[in-house]
Amino acid sequence: MAFEGLTARLQSVFNKLRGRGKVTEEDVNEALREVRLALLEADVNFKVVKDFIARVREKAVGQEVMKSFTPAMVIIDIVNKELTELMGGSNVQLAQAAKPPTVVLMAGLQGAGKTTLTGKLAKWLKDRQHKPLMVAGDIYRPAAIRQLEVLGEQTGVPVFSLGDGISPVEIARRGVEYARSQGCDYVLIDTAGRLQIDDALMEELRQIRDAVRPDEVLLVVDAMTGQEAVNVAQSFHEQLALTGVVLTKLDGDTRGGAALSVKAVTGCPIKFASTGEKLDQLEPFHPDRMASRILGMGDMLSLIEKAQAAIDEEKAKEMERKMREASFTLDDFVEQMEQLRKLGPLEQLLELVPGMGQLKNMPNFRIDERQVARTLAIVRSMTKEERRKPEIINFSRRKRIAAGSGTTVADVNRLLKQFEDMRKMMKRLSGMMGPGGKGPKGMKALRSMLGPRHPGKFPFR
Repeated sequence: MAFEGLTARLQSVFNKLRGRGKVTEEDVNEALREVRLALLEADVNFKVVKDFIARVREKAVGQEVMKSFTPAMVIIDIVNKELTELMGGSNVQLAQAAKPPTVVLMAGLQGAGKTTLTGKLAKWLKDRQHKPLMVAGDIYRPAAIRQLEVLGEQTGVPVFSLGDGISPVEIARRGVEYARSQGCDYVLIDTAGRLQIDDALMEELRQIRDAVRPDEVLLVVDAMTGQEAVNVAQSFHEQLALTGVVLTKLDGDTRGGAALSVKAVTGCPIKFASTGEKLDQLEPFHPDRMASRILGMGDMLSLIEKAQAAIDEEKAKEMERKMREASFTLDDFVEQMEQLRKLGPLEQLLELVPGMGQLKNMPNFRIDERQVARTLAIVRSMTKEERRKPEIINFSRRKRIAAGSGTTVADVNRLLKQFEDMRKMMKRLSGMMGPGGKGPKGMKALRSMLGPRHPGKFPFR
């Protein structure tokens, strides 16, 4: 996962600081030496690291830190703010022309994922009630046009193509005219790439840019190439005057050097980051949220946005009522799991919850996505009545369910026990709340759930 190594190193550094009541200048310098090494190992540009450490040191050795009751937290806050500034400070939104359509020119080297990213961005725009058009301008790579057409079929976004017998400049120009005639408000022009930067590539891109006068010139770079991604961005920016960068394959880059360097080196904001292979795994890049993730503090805002986009509000209200009334069934359980899966891989979701990302570093902690599939298979092997009333599932039914789901009776028993425990907890919660969430019964139930009373922690009588 992105920044995995860097996050672990930084957390180790800050844990040492947290164990000290007071922090001296030597403590700060020692911590910053480790931070410097961590950033360099993450493939962050050397000059960027040097400037970053200098800024943090200047603020971290001040009197405010030395006299603070929580100096470690003050230093973490300084690092957090400087990381945010390093990546751009704030999210820079996609341009929107005063007079549609907004023209977006996609550029990049071959293999960076430019065509797939064009499809992802088209879906992202369509999901936000825009009317995009994709233009197939890569006439050199075999099957590039067909790839974009397939993405168009998957996303429901139209694709403009004139085949491979016409120049990309003419295709782009006519594509914009067609978008205007069809009332499209965004035009995404996919262009050809090369294995390396050359004069022919840049000249063609300049001609397309001059012909359509794009509102956005986005460079698509492979985050896994690390420092090379930054060098590519710098070269393209000098030739084309980029308006933004999009990072692909960020989920596969455990170091994260490109994300931390590209803005500082080129001055171009990172506008989007691709976090997986699926078409809906594209996120606007928020420097403050990314800094929070890097420091292991989670990213609840992104998690909430994912939930709002994926979960049906009416279904959520109905589910909340069932949980409150303890009328939750196995059918509801399956529906909840399906809703959760829409949010993305569980491992990625954990990284968004403050503190939960550290679970992955525990020796016995493992997320098995296959277990979710097995659980769903077990429930789907039950009859409608069994899902509604699991108490009727005797041994012979359990054997049938296990055979039907390709699991064992022990697996079925385990699921039913977990579900029964969950229902009991819901009943206790609903009883605890009482009228307005008050009353002696509610307090007694809450006290029993919390376990033995600890003086100073749970002040219940």
